[in-house]
Amino acid sequence: MTVAPPQPVAARIRWLAAPSSGAWLEQALAQPDLVLIDHAHCERKAAGAALQLMFRYPGDEQLAAVLSPLAREELDHFERVLALLRCRGVALRPLAAPSYGSELSRAVRRQEPGRMLDAFLVAGLIEARSHERMGLLAEHSPEAELRQLYGDLLASEARHFGLYWLLCEQRWPRPVVMERLEELAALESRCLAALPAAGEGVRMHSPGVELPPR
Repeated sequence: MTVAPPQPVAARIRWLAAPSSGAWLEQALAQPDLVLIDHAHCERKAAGAALQLMFRYPGDEQLAAVLSPLAREELDHFERVLALLRCRGVALRPLAAPSYGSELSRAVRRQEPGRMLDAFLVAGLIEARSHERMGLLAEHSPEAELRQLYGDLLASEARHFGLYWLLCEQRWPRPVVMERLEELAALESRCLAALPAAGEGVRMHSPGVELPPR
């Protein structure tokens, strides 16, 4: 299967420093069930990340008011993907995770207030990349049920990274947020520019971006 290079959806997602590549899309379209399994795991992890932030800052009522509904919605998405897997006769199983998430987590500073800012930005970047790639799958998947699934989830994914952006803007001056976002967005793209591990298979956040020429 040969897939035309995707249009730069990332150009509309200012969080991202580089758009996903046609090579990633081609791999994802060739292994739809594997992407669905990984997507289920991603939704569950996203809920866990929101809850983890709530437990880390238990006295922040505003944070809880934002992240508690987000976590519930991520779990709703997990259940919807799980239901579709069952309909397709595919069992949810553990998958080796790409290094993407762990590399971004390592970049989070350990001291406050930088730790909170970085945690918000990393969570937002992951949501933004998920949104971008779901958009590509919604547009290009040959299966109607997959186009509908990814299309239905696009609006909430966009809202999720928008919520993390608002949390940042409410707590830090915009120049501070933008400077750190640019650093982490560049790292996020570099994480996706690496070669995939041998035999790993495609993931929602596996390598595949179009880096700008140097």
